[in-house]
Amino acid sequence: MTRQEIMNKTIEIVYECVPEIEGQTLEESTVINTDAGIDSMGFTLIICRLEATFDVKIPDRQWKKLYTLGDVVTAIEKRLN
Repeated sequence: MTRQEIMNKTIEIVYECVPEIEGQTLEESTVINTDAGIDSMGFTLIICRLEATFDVKIPDRQWKKLYTLGDVVTAIEKRLN
């Protein structure tokens, strides 16, 4: 799976989990919880869906260090390869 495919699927999942932000442009540099306006419950739902979709497990301590959409994609990408 390419980085772009991971990015596209991640954005799709974000929109599904937090439909009120659909239409906002999400880029690699988008800070997930502030720029996109996603609260902690929404972020938790996104984490669960991403881990299930990509069949990866990212430790909680690492999720706390992932700020941008690009950071999330990189973490998933590392576990897939």
